[in-house]
Parts: sequence; structure tokens; C-alpha cells
Amino acid sequence: MKLNKTKYTFKQIAAWLWKHHKGCRTQMIVNVVVGIVQVFIGLYYVDILRQVTDIATHEQEGNLWMMIAIFGTIFVVEIALSVLTTWLRAVLSVRSQNKMQRMFFARLLNGHWNGIEKYHSGDILNRLFGDVSDIISLLTEVLPSLVAVITQFVFSFIYLYSLDSTMALILIIASPFFVVLSRFYFRKMRRIVRKIKDSNSALQAIIQESVQHKMVVKVLERGSVMVQRLERRQALLHWQIKARAKFSIYTKVIINLGFSGTFLVGLAWGLYQVHAGIITIGVLMAYTQLINRIQRPLLDIAHMLPVFVNSLTSSERLMELEELPLEEQEPTTKLEGKVGVRFEHVDYQYTAEGRKVLDNFSYDFKPGSFTAILGETGAGKTTLIRLMLALMNTNKGRAVLYNDHQEVSVGTGTRCNFSYVPQGNTLFSGTIRENLLFGNPDATVAQMHEALRIAKADFVLELPDGIDTKCGEGGGGLSEGQAQRITIARAILRPCKVLLLDEATSALDIETEHSLLENIKNHFKDTTIIFVTHRLAVVGFTSDQLHMKRQ
Repeated sequence: MKLNKTKYTFKQIAAWLWKHHKGCRTQMIVNVVVGIVQVFIGLYYVDILRQVTDIATHEQEGNLWMMIAIFGTIFVVEIALSVLTTWLRAVLSVRSQNKMQRMFFARLLNGHWNGIEKYHSGDILNRLFGDVSDIISLLTEVLPSLVAVITQFVFSFIYLYSLDSTMALILIIASPFFVVLSRFYFRKMRRIVRKIKDSNSALQAIIQESVQHKMVVKVLERGSVMVQRLERRQALLHWQIKARAKFSIYTKVIINLGFSGTFLVGLAWGLYQVHAGIITIGVLMAYTQLINRIQRPLLDIAHMLPVFVNSLTSSERLMELEELPLEEQEPTTKLEGKVGVRFEHVDYQYTAEGRKVLDNFSYDFKPGSFTAILGETGAGKTTLIRLMLALMNTNKGRAVLYNDHQEVSVGTGTRCNFSYVPQGNTLFSGTIRENLLFGNPDATVAQMHEALRIAKADFVLELPDGIDTKCGEGGGGLSEGQAQRITIARAILRPCKVLLLDEATSALDIETEHSLLENIKNHFKDTTIIFVTHRLAVVGFTSDQLHMKRQ
């Protein structure tokens, strides 16, 4: 299988990581300091071991019991530092991860409405959790560990060189080979890991969609189809992971053979020197410890390479999200009195190659009017709503809000004038009270009860827990009609000058719909109401009608 090329250079990724490391700085510094302290304590341990051995074999004068006490103290200190490191990672890592997740989550919410549709929601979740976790691990654990292992390599080499320069030089014979192999490993593994991450996102998307639309899957008897689709994706992921495992095994075997051979040569040289009476057994003990402390960092770096590759791939995926365009944040502009919405010679098409949904469209939704927008599917009814809310920008012409003495182009700063009920079930998991307060956080219980009454959702008050009744994802536990009426109550609670209803009563019977619309007319006497519908029965409640045709 041909693997995709990476999108960003190492330099670009490094610059991006540097930009985002500030939130992890405290943990990084703490981990670096603790790691370096552990390195020097480890080297002191080697020196104490050498002295204890030489004192015990009468090669050196000294107090054996005092040296043993120091030896034991070092063990205790190393254990304490290990516990401290574990605690700091558990506490600080979560804080850093939460901060980065909030940053990207806020960016997604503040991005252009139509900028993120190329990413599946399952893929977004995979990036916000899996990829963010990988980045935090890299910044707070892997990089500080890298500083520690490099410090250990350098100072262990210096110490060994001071004891025996020949032995030190023997041990670094394998280093150039390790560097060359690492570069080859890094490039190839990076491509493999990207494919694995993309496959994981695809798997999550299949599972998420199947659970989200489980009723459709059941009724259309396509459960086995979705399982087969999942199985095919899993088979691809299995193949990719096997390829990664094989490549990792080959490189690890080669690296370990190289280091093991070097270790045996170094050990043989040390044994020869002991046999010839050149060095003491204590020095040989120090040799064996230092050999490990010189080769161990290189092996640790080899083990870190997959983590580096994984984290760099995660960085690429988060960098892609960061490239999504942000909405222009405008000052809030709240109009007073009755407010109208006017379209002036507006053109709009979703893609440069697509058809024009709106072509030189002009219309005036007059202040205080109740307008029904009717038309065939694809005529541009919902597009009008999105343009009013500045979720999209016109290609040509403009949309404006106006009152008796003021006129302003619609934008992010004019959304405060609108309340909105979209198509479908848009309740959040939680209590009905929490869903209502989403419309107006300052609403009183009396106001919530009144909104439910107006929306013909006062059935909520008869439930055992009333407005504190819990509902599941997408209003689970409620019928479509019940959920729709609660979303209307939520919109009623929001203070507004323009109320937008996009097929907001599609799940209601005619009698309930008529009663609800009558309530809305009486409650929003000075509010401009725009109602997108397919039902001609609604027209009798409106003062104006806009019939749209597909361009």
C-alpha cells in the first residue's frame, strides 16, 4: 500500500510545538530538574559502589559501614524522586492536557460554521483526546526525559573516560551507526503512524455514526452491513499495525545486537585489565555500571523514537485543525425597538463549481412581521437563515438588520438580536432545566414554566422531576415532538428582536402546531418572526409569505 506523504516539515512542527509549550512549561521544568538530579544521584551511586567494593576487598582504606549507610540512603532518595515524579506527572499532566483541549475546543467553536465539515465528528474527537494527549506526553515527559538521558550519556562518558579512555571510546563505536539508523527509522515510521491514526479516526466515525443513528440501522436492517464496514476498517488497521510492529522489531534487533556486541567487547577489556592487575574489582564494577549508563540513554532514545513519531503525527493533525479559519469577532450590536431583516441583491453558492442557491435575491422581512418561507427542497430557505445569522457570508450583495433610525450589516456581532430553532432534535444531554438555561442563563423558574407553556411543552411540569428531568443524548427519553417543543421553549427564553424557526414544528400534529403558533404570535407581538416550513397550513398565521424556487 502506498503511504501518504507528510504535510509539514520537521522545522514547521518544531516551531508549532515551541509556540504551544507555554501551557506545559511548569511541568517541563520540574521534570527536567528532577531527571537531571536523578542522573547525578545515579553517578554518585556508581562511585559509592566502586568505593564500597574496593573497601570490602581491601583495595582501599575507609569505613565500610558508613559507606553502606550512604549506599542505602541513595536508594531511599531514588525511590522518593521516583514517587515525586509519578505524582507530578499525574497532577500537572492533566492540567496541561485540559488547557490544550480547551484551547482547540474553543477554536473549533469560534471557527467558520462551514469550515469544519470536511472533518468527521469522530475524527475531531480523536484529535481532541488522542492527539492532544500525545502532544502533552511529548512536551511534559518525553522531551524532559530526553534532556535527562543526554545528560546521563555525557557525564557517564566523562566519568568513564576519566577511569579508562580506551573503554570509553570502545563504547561509542556504535553511536554513528545508531544515528544513521534512527534517521531512516524516523522517516518511514512517521508515514506509517499517520495512516494508523487516520484509520483509528475512521473506526471511531463508523462506531459513532452507527450508535447515533441506531434506529435507522435497525429499521433498515443494516446492522450486519455496518459490522462488515467496521471489520474492513479493522482489517486495514490490523495490517498497518503489523507493518509497524515488524519494522520496529527489525530495527530494535539490529540496535540491540550492536549495543550488546559493544558491551561484550567493553566487558572483555575490563576483565582483561582485572586479570592483568591493572584495575581493581571495584573499578570493574564501576565499568559495568557506566557501560549501562552510557548505552542505556542511546537505547532509551531508540525507544523514544516511536513516541516522537507518534507525537509529530499528532502535531500535524492538530496543526490542520488550527488552520481552520476563525470567524471575525465583531463588537456586539444590539438594536432597539422593532427590527427588520433586508436582503439586497444577494448571490450565494456553497462552492465555486456549484450552482447558485441565491441569485440576485432581494427581500425585506419588515419589523414586527410574521413571514412564512415556503419552497421546494434546495430552494435556499435554510441558506437564508444561515446568512442572517452570519454563519456564512454572501458572495455578492448584503443582508442588513435595521430599525427606524439604524441599519447595520449582519455579522457575528448582530447574532444577539436573534433567537433560533433549527431543524431536528438539538437538545443536549442533561436536565431539561439545563437545556432551557442554555437559551437564557438568567431565566427564573417562573420564566421557564411560562416558556414551556407557550411552547406547548407544559407536559414537562407533570413529570416526576419536572424541569430537572434528565434526558439523554439528542433528547433520549423524549419523543421527537416533545423534544422539539422544549427547543422552542429554549428559544422563547432568549431575549431577541428576530425569532427564526426552521421547520421547528415538523414533528407536531396540526392541532398542536396551530395552538403553539397562536401562542408565539401573542407572546412575540413586536418581534419579527421568520418561519421556514413546508406546511401550507401554517400560512394562515403569517402576515407575509415568501415563496422560493430552486435556481
